[in-house]
Amino acid sequence: MLQVSGLTIVFGDRYLLDNATFTLRPKDRVALVGKNGAGKSTLMKAIAGEQSTDGGSVSMPNGYTFGFLRQEIRAHKQPTLFEEARSAFAEAIQLEKRLHEIEHLIENYLDYNDPKYYDLLEELNDIHHRLDYLDYNNLDKNIELVLQGLGFKRTDFEKAPSTFSGGWAMRIELAKILLQKPDLLMLDEPTNHLDIESILWLEQFLVKYEGAALLVSHDKTFMDNVTNKTLEIELGKLSEYKANYSKYLELKKERKELQMASYKNQQQEIKDIQRNIDRFRAKANKASFAQSLIKKLDRMDILEVEDEDNATLKFRFPDAPKSGKVVVHIQHLNKYYGEKHVLKDVTLEVNAGEKIAFIGKNGMGKTTLSRIIAGEVEYDNGKCDLGYNVKMGVYGQHNAEHLPKDYTVFDYMDRSAEYDMRTKVRGILGCFLFSGQDVDKKIKVLSGGERSRLCLAHLLLTPSNTLILDEPTNHLDLRSKAVLKEAVREFKGTVIVVSHDRDFLEGLTDKVIEFREDGIKEHIGDITEFLSNKQLEDIRAFETEKKQLEVQKKQEIKQEPLSFEQKKELAKEEKSLKRKIEQSEETIERIEKDLKNQELEMSAGASEQQLSKYEQTKKELEQTLKNWEDLQVEYEHKYK
Repeated sequence: MLQVSGLTIVFGDRYLLDNATFTLRPKDRVALVGKNGAGKSTLMKAIAGEQSTDGGSVSMPNGYTFGFLRQEIRAHKQPTLFEEARSAFAEAIQLEKRLHEIEHLIENYLDYNDPKYYDLLEELNDIHHRLDYLDYNNLDKNIELVLQGLGFKRTDFEKAPSTFSGGWAMRIELAKILLQKPDLLMLDEPTNHLDIESILWLEQFLVKYEGAALLVSHDKTFMDNVTNKTLEIELGKLSEYKANYSKYLELKKERKELQMASYKNQQQEIKDIQRNIDRFRAKANKASFAQSLIKKLDRMDILEVEDEDNATLKFRFPDAPKSGKVVVHIQHLNKYYGEKHVLKDVTLEVNAGEKIAFIGKNGMGKTTLSRIIAGEVEYDNGKCDLGYNVKMGVYGQHNAEHLPKDYTVFDYMDRSAEYDMRTKVRGILGCFLFSGQDVDKKIKVLSGGERSRLCLAHLLLTPSNTLILDEPTNHLDLRSKAVLKEAVREFKGTVIVVSHDRDFLEGLTDKVIEFREDGIKEHIGDITEFLSNKQLEDIRAFETEKKQLEVQKKQEIKQEPLSFEQKKELAKEEKSLKRKIEQSEETIERIEKDLKNQELEMSAGASEQQLSKYEQTKKELEQTLKNWEDLQVEYEHKYK
């Protein structure tokens, strides 16, 4: 059991936590909630001993262990993914070593009445219990189950951890923490980089987990399915509710209503008493009665209504010149990543003013098509034409990861703004809760929610009549989601939104584009009508209805390990593709050098023949760059 008592943390003149007290018991599944920046991550760091405090204590039994998944990615040191996951068992490996030492000592012990002999037996028993809890005899099997549950393939096991992208690197860290089976799991936004299948697997893992779990997540459904208690941080005060997230919202509302009713009743009572005091004070025969009323008032415990943090986003998307009637016209479009046919013969027309939801299982091409429309990704064949006067604003799900980390919030906005918008930068930032000293913060110290808000603020610098929003609610708290939803609803232009968030999509769009293995299918109406027609409870069920059976079968059927020849062939294919990429890079370097030489030759004047040759070389460079990009995409798709 972990006990937090009177924990206080002060930043400047602000109480981030004020006398926070709570207990975590085994089997507790606790949702830690609050607005972005309320102090959720700070509380976790304080429990882990990584954050200094201004008062209070965190106490736990000797040997109490915890695993802390932070939003920052740690470096991985082992040569392969499997060995990196195995490094999570450092404690078990040390225990096994100590076990053998004790067994050797016991075998050679002569005095069975020596108290030290019984101490060794007790320690031996404790080690056996701990190793049993860690399921050390099934170590490799458990590593496989956890890695596959989090979406890794067997072919990934021998790859170097450094070859995985940020999202997959976070999954590695999560796998190691889960394998350690600590007394307390502290998971800060664990679902951010997981697909639907992995989220479902993690839900089941946490439900069955023997220890306690403290969770921060923007995924309401995940929290409802896993948690049985909620801790809320609001204006530095911590409140505890013995309920999951949705029930907590109801209980909080009821508590506030009761509190307000009691406060109003007491205020009325105080007014009545004060009126009688004023009435009888001047009368000699009533003076003693007035004094008793004064004493009664002095003894009264005055109720207070708890402050509420009502600060929230306030913005609307700026008006832009209207586009033509047809915004996007797509015909027979195809897109491949290596051998994978991601988009198959897609035909779609988006008209001005439509609000469209892209939904479907992960890997079906939702983000790819949205990026093709935005002009960020090329397609292989077919057509994708934008209509007249389309001004596009794009929010990608990885935008926040690519912000210039050494810029301040203000610098990033100011450098991106056109001249006539620069005077409005501070006002826009204020609408997104960046005020005062917040605008001078370096981007690298911002929380995930703050970075998402900054990306949304950046959209307002340039008026757009067409918005493409790819997972815009990631990292946003519920209030911010509601404001964003209202802003999108009021937007007069065209919207394409990719999201798994049913609450966000409900009542927002008038058309749903379903991405399936055989292509796309158009449905008129919003997400609620679509799901009702499908007779499904929510969007998560739609995205996983077939995949769940496949996952269950994979867990039931033990896969045979790859043969030496299969591993050899896979390594050979990867090496060949790497070599093609290297050759493309060498060719690009040669062509760029050739172009520079031609430019030097033409600096004093150029003949038609020289100009023609120069144009041909530029085209050759463009084609080589495209080939290099295709090879990179194929490599990332197959081997990352």
